[in-house]
Amino acid sequence: MIRVSVFYPNSPDASFNLDYYANQHMQLVSDRVGSALKGAEVDSGLGSAVPGEPAPFVAAAHLLFDSIEDFQSAFGAHAEEIMGDIPNYTTIEPVIQISEIVG
Repeated sequence: MIRVSVFYPNSPDASFNLDYYANQHMQLVSDRVGSALKGAEVDSGLGSAVPGEPAPFVAAAHLLFDSIEDFQSAFGAHAEEIMGDIPNYTTIEPVIQISEIVG
């Protein structure tokens, strides 16, 4: 199993519409990748390890797939549409990490 994590770094000038992201963008992703998607979560950053400091990320999404090949196959066909939706909810360039779940 792999996890595709999409992080949105926080900055003073960051703009992010969490409602749109959680309710519309993630539905778009789910609809396009279909049954290849095994699970998904959206996180909203609250803070950091230092009390009173802002969260390093405004938001993050975590998507589960059986394999990197399943992700690439399901996402690749719709990448342009999915990535084209980004300006509808943020000015932040996302940082994407693909990880193997080992425990």
